[in-house]
Amino acid sequence: MPLEILLAMVVLGIAGIAILTIWLGFGRRRALSEDTSQADWLRHFPEDVVRSVWISSDAHAALVLTDRGPGLLWAMGADTTARRLSDAQVSETASGLDIRFADFTAPRVGLRLDADARLVWKRMMEEP
Repeated sequence: MPLEILLAMVVLGIAGIAILTIWLGFGRRRALSEDTSQADWLRHFPEDVVRSVWISSDAHAALVLTDRGPGLLWAMGADTTARRLSDAQVSETASGLDIRFADFTAPRVGLRLDADARLVWKRMMEEP
């Protein structure tokens, strides 16, 4: 098969998969609720006991309070990622909170929170 035809097939195939993924809705960011957040946290940390869950206003992040301390769960596409906040540095920004983890796999997360939620979340993140 000539290289030009093979290249065209590959490019069109990748473009078709991308368009089909978007058209079917698989590219949407996951929205979190209290129930799904608790289940997702336990999927990441099955040994924890979840005490309470606080969902952000955009429903893409959740502050999870457990028996081992606070943690953050956030949506990454259709899946979630979770980290404990024991070694995290939390700072306020104009639109919410900036969290820096001591973990190279997820070094930084920006949360969109209104002014009231920002204060509450920051206080709960700093509690042991």
